[in-house]
Amino acid sequence: MIPSQQYRFLRHALRDGRSINEKSSRWTKLHLDPWLLCFLILNAALGLMVVYSATAADSGMLLRQAISFGSGFIIMFLCAQVPPKVYQAVSPYLYLFGIFMLLLIFVIGETRLGAKRWITLPGIGSMQPSEVMKFAMPLMMAWYFAKRSFPPKFTHIVIALIIMLVPFVLVLLQPDLNIGLIIPGIFVLFLSGMSWRLIGGAITAFAVTMPLIWMFVLQEYQKKRIVTLFDPEADALGAGWNIIQSKIAIGSGGLLGKGFLEGTQSHLGYLPEHHTDFILSTYSEEFGFIGVFLLFSLYAAIIFRCLYISMNSYDNFGRLMAGAIGLTFFFFVFLNSGMVSGILPVTGDPLPLLSYGGTAVVSILASMGIVMSIHTHK
Repeated sequence: MIPSQQYRFLRHALRDGRSINEKSSRWTKLHLDPWLLCFLILNAALGLMVVYSATAADSGMLLRQAISFGSGFIIMFLCAQVPPKVYQAVSPYLYLFGIFMLLLIFVIGETRLGAKRWITLPGIGSMQPSEVMKFAMPLMMAWYFAKRSFPPKFTHIVIALIIMLVPFVLVLLQPDLNIGLIIPGIFVLFLSGMSWRLIGGAITAFAVTMPLIWMFVLQEYQKKRIVTLFDPEADALGAGWNIIQSKIAIGSGGLLGKGFLEGTQSHLGYLPEHHTDFILSTYSEEFGFIGVFLLFSLYAAIIFRCLYISMNSYDNFGRLMAGAIGLTFFFFVFLNSGMVSGILPVTGDPLPLLSYGGTAVVSILASMGIVMSIHTHK
């Protein structure tokens, strides 16, 4: 049998044959990766600048976002100090805790905007348990596959799918079609060495069940978003307004953009959610093609650094986890950029480290702390 690309990735990483007695640098002693840290700081600075412009120079919102970034970097540093073996050991317990929190929603959950997604805990406040599962589920998947031979057997894949689908179904019942919850698990499954034949079979099965998903799973507003994707002009003043104004903003930026704080679509109120979901449209209008190219170059540097760290990890748990974090980061960049440019349906997912919002910033930087922990703990 010819080994798959994922199998070679897991068994023949770049670090194989290296001595583990290499001299530790000052960065290694701090358990930080200087390259990844530099890329993240540059992205944070750019994010604050764009948020300042998108919020019409609102210093209050800028301060709150700066506090979120500061908190995120502190949490990233703390996560980097924890050895990967600790993450591996607590993964099953964190997963079970996440399942318990999702079940707790049906007992004491708060209903907002027609969905029961939040719970209020004394001393903590309101929170979404699904955010806990975004960490717990890929950790659990990496823990499960790290203890087994590669490529995985069919029974192991079935068990992994159950691990993914249990929290996904619980979130679906809220109701909330949170695709981002299972994406990291799918990447762990892919990196574990799942054969292309099974991947093709899974894609075929998904395509076959699409009519059932359309009829029984998708909400009316989600169906409308998909229909609007193909013909936004059919409801230009309603469902198609967002994407039409977004494409106008992107196109009007041209090569060099209109300049910082000079965007008209966002500042005159034509572009909706211009500081959150559609912040890339605001950025494109002000900085043009050159600015977008530089932003995506920065994103690519973060993604490739995560994958490099993954390939150099000293165990399969680290390789799977770091690889899944890097690919998940890529997925959300692709999802948001595809949404604002009109090639994907509107989903409401923010652009990583650029959109306004504290929870997303902290969770992304915490995951980068786990990547640094994998890289610096031998």
